[in-house]
Amino acid sequence: MFVLVINSGSSSVKYRLYDIASGSAVTHGVAARIGEVGSYLEIHGTDGGTRRTQQVVATHAQALELILAALVRPAPGAPLASLAEIGAVGHRAVHGGDAFVESVQITDDVIAEMERCVPLAPLHNPPNLMGMREARRLLPGVPQVAVFDTAFHQSMPPEAYTYALPGRWRREHHLRRYGFHGTSYRYVCGRAGAMLARPLSELRMVVCHLGNGCSMVAVKHGRAVDTSMGFTPMEGLVMGTRSGDVDPGIVLHLTRGLQMTAAEVDHLLNQESGLLGLSEVSNDMRVITERAEAGDEGCRLALDVFTYRARKYVGAYAAAMGGIDTLVFTGGIGENSATVRHMVCTRLAFLGIALDDTANRSACGVEADISGPGASVRVLVVPTDEERMIAMDTIALGIRSVPAAGDP
Repeated sequence: MFVLVINSGSSSVKYRLYDIASGSAVTHGVAARIGEVGSYLEIHGTDGGTRRTQQVVATHAQALELILAALVRPAPGAPLASLAEIGAVGHRAVHGGDAFVESVQITDDVIAEMERCVPLAPLHNPPNLMGMREARRLLPGVPQVAVFDTAFHQSMPPEAYTYALPGRWRREHHLRRYGFHGTSYRYVCGRAGAMLARPLSELRMVVCHLGNGCSMVAVKHGRAVDTSMGFTPMEGLVMGTRSGDVDPGIVLHLTRGLQMTAAEVDHLLNQESGLLGLSEVSNDMRVITERAEAGDEGCRLALDVFTYRARKYVGAYAAAMGGIDTLVFTGGIGENSATVRHMVCTRLAFLGIALDDTANRSACGVEADISGPGASVRVLVVPTDEERMIAMDTIALGIRSVPAAGDP
């Protein structure tokens, strides 16, 4: 029996198929550039081969049809004898508002509630919903599960998620901190607890999810108590092309003083800022680090601002929890950049944080304890695996049985 995990985005559908018996992923791939020139299907088969075929992928429905066809033999590298071997489908769901505090089986009511959340995530919820609808159509009778990025953060107390805005506006327009990357955080926290051989109920953790999109979370005794992303994924840390925290007065100045449109400001803050805007070179931390070491002042500034902002949040979250037991790095940058980890941890000795430089330099994309000798706070590197977390939730919420031979 297998679980299919689907991440349906605006122009792509990514998938990963898990064998329930072994707990391992047996194949994955993507239908990319949906509705665009140059669309393609890429399959990583069970035979070890990777196949990319250029073909028209006009809609999300067609993308899912192609993916399902590629999973069934005699397609090259296909693992399934028939689609009846798919026991459940798990879907990444970006925004569940405050209606969903955990993963749920998808029903018409769940779809309707996600529709109500579309104004909160206009770029993400519509393609998520398209993937859910098409998977339900193509695999009737197969349980489908929605795993929400926002659900993990619903344990935050009101003082953490409430903006200082008039109550009527907050209530009528659902203006509050939601937080994102929650599925990643749940997986990483679980792995960190296992590495430390301690229950999450005993730990105060700060987890840094650093990649092209960046956020941090304070997790006290297994529950999120604060997070850096807010009403949208733009708030908080410096990101690849997103500004993170800025004075709202800047937005007013751009619109009133410089006569920029809302769309122009949106593009500036989401697509032209962050590491790209600071360095004026790239949003890739590898490029920025190399050029900073070679003396590029813009890249040095980008690296300094990025790590300073993260370090500041570590201190704030330690204060919010009354201390810290574990600092965890994950995400593409957090897992792979020894330079960033070193710079974030610099000047945090007063919290009991210190690195083992050799362990830090050696930790690249693998689970590792990089704490320095005598440090009272354990510093960990934990590669995230959101797809596995989605698969685990999907299994927990119900798998259909395989039809007996001869059954319809």
